Amino acid sequence: MIFALIGNQNCGKTTLFNQLTGSNQHVGNFPGVTVEKKEGNIRQHKGVSVVDLPGIYSLSPYTAEEVVTRDFLLREKPDGIINIVDATNIERNLYLSLQLMELNIPMVLALNMMDEVRASGNSIDINKLQDELGIPVVPIAASKNEGVAELVDCAIETAGKQIRPKRMDFCSGEVHKAIHALAHLIEEKAQAQQMPTRFAATKLVEGDEPTIQQLGLTENEIDILGHIVHEMETALGTDREAALADMRYAYIEQVCAKTVIKAGQTKEQERSLKIDAVLTHKIWAIPIFLGIMLLVFYLTFGLIGAVLSDWFSLGIDAVTGAVDAWMTAVGVSAPIHSLVIDGVFAGVGSVLSFLPTIVTLFFFLSILEDSGYMARVAFVMDKMLRKIGLSGRSFVPMLIGFGCSVPAIMATRTLSSERDRKMTILLTPFMSCSAKLPIYAVFTAAFFPENGAIVMMALYVMGMIIAILYGLLMKNSLFKGNPVPFVMELPAYRFPSARSVVLHMWDKAKDFLRKAFTIIFLATIVIWVLQNFDFRFQMVSNSADSMLAAIGHVVAPIFAPLGFGDWRAATALMTGLTAKEAVVSTFAILMGVGSEPGALVPILPQLFTPLSAFSFLTFTLLYMPCVAAMAAVRRELGSGWQALLAMLMQTCIAWVIAFIVFHIGGLFFI
Repeated sequence: MIFALIGNQNCGKTTLFNQLTGSNQHVGNFPGVTVEKKEGNIRQHKGVSVVDLPGIYSLSPYTAEEVVTRDFLLREKPDGIINIVDATNIERNLYLSLQLMELNIPMVLALNMMDEVRASGNSIDINKLQDELGIPVVPIAASKNEGVAELVDCAIETAGKQIRPKRMDFCSGEVHKAIHALAHLIEEKAQAQQMPTRFAATKLVEGDEPTIQQLGLTENEIDILGHIVHEMETALGTDREAALADMRYAYIEQVCAKTVIKAGQTKEQERSLKIDAVLTHKIWAIPIFLGIMLLVFYLTFGLIGAVLSDWFSLGIDAVTGAVDAWMTAVGVSAPIHSLVIDGVFAGVGSVLSFLPTIVTLFFFLSILEDSGYMARVAFVMDKMLRKIGLSGRSFVPMLIGFGCSVPAIMATRTLSSERDRKMTILLTPFMSCSAKLPIYAVFTAAFFPENGAIVMMALYVMGMIIAILYGLLMKNSLFKGNPVPFVMELPAYRFPSARSVVLHMWDKAKDFLRKAFTIIFLATIVIWVLQNFDFRFQMVSNSADSMLAAIGHVVAPIFAPLGFGDWRAATALMTGLTAKEAVVSTFAILMGVGSEPGALVPILPQLFTPLSAFSFLTFTLLYMPCVAAMAAVRRELGSGWQALLAMLMQTCIAWVIAFIVFHIGGLFFI
């Protein structure tokens, strides 16, 4: 038995899903798209599973989430629907419920957050609401696990007995005439496509193109459809979509008038209004947000994350040391010993050391998201981002990109439009990730010791400016059109549940390890082989004689116009594809100064002038990200070729900007 869990965004759907499934869940993507799909077995009910569908507001195929949800319901035909509704905002939530009822699938309405309704002195007549809607209604408080067991029992009984909605016809007047006229016209075709007739007729009134194509309407039938809709619009003096919306909300108002008694706003809503007066203030909203994120980044990449990463690194070092000692004791051959210790353990260990940082970042972001604050951020930033063709939702992934590109690219899954999502994926790597900080630190110490802060700020600002210009270019070329209209509920501020935050962190940690870890593992082996063998596959004692150095000599002329044509600079940039920190360690190895970054400061002027050093920093800032981020781009775009072209385009932009910096700078500096 399979249930579809459906509801609006911020209605407590994820909390309910976690209560239903516990740890018996797995995350993947829907076939052919990158919209996240969660499935799980309902606890204590063998053979009963639930699919957590994306949060949506309607079944119109406008966003990727709506398309996925509608296709799942129509094609996969679940045994039942669990429709979760925010009881504190029941009028808006029931709009989706009425559309779901038209599908004629056994359905139970989970009335969530009833604890908040009671606390405010409000009340809902559950029995009367059940009679008015014609479907079972179960009051719950998912965050406290109240009523969840009763909900499961009711859902299993409803689906097992195939109890379908008793009422699907809640229209009147001109809309009623149009829907029923079309229902008679398409009844046979709808049945042939196994599509509910009422749902199909309603979609035709809306002008839903996928439904017209699926039903295979003839030109004559399409003409009749046009006449029926035109008569309805003329009679009502409004357009087809507004007519249907008015019809549904009119019915919802009638139902709520009979069943909902409001003594006032809930305490959470009153508290949210007071907080929003400050956090969404037209002047102070952005400074406050920047302050909050500065604190998050300080805690993640400094106070907490750095300490956890250091502890984790100590553990990795201990394991590496133990394996190293064991391999030495048993006399493992030198090449294999070097491969395992200098290749696999060094490469994979450097990635694993970032895991605490990733988890810490998602801990804070999960709190901000579950509390309702991130919805406000998207709302505040929408106006600014719309100028480059994106909506406010794109801001959060781009912001995360200043910490690490991998979780930032993964975070684009929250975007409702495929167009917006792809644009954000392509722009995010231009944000300067924290892995580039060691490079900046070494080069500013070597060449700009008195102006280090200004140089660092210039690099960060440059990345943002290039991203804006690239966004404008894509808006007017590859991604023509406007961003999705920004429809978002600002939920009441709530304290996040510890269970939800922990599960969110665990999901991201698993995804990071499973997807990125394998790519890094393979890349480190390749880099080790290239750095330790020549083209005759003889092991070399000097890395300058290796295949990697030879490749560096071939690639170096490409960078000569940028001011750094030395093979060691080219080699460092190539190894930087495994992890940006590798740029510094590669310079240290190739120039024979050991692994301490500070030792490079007096040596680097042998390869660079201050101008060519800034050109190198510019290229490092903008060229393609590390392999973990590239793997994330490939996974989210769903195409290796698209990801490769995106990375080549980004590198070409980096080359052009570094070229401009070097040659225009040469007019002013020697």
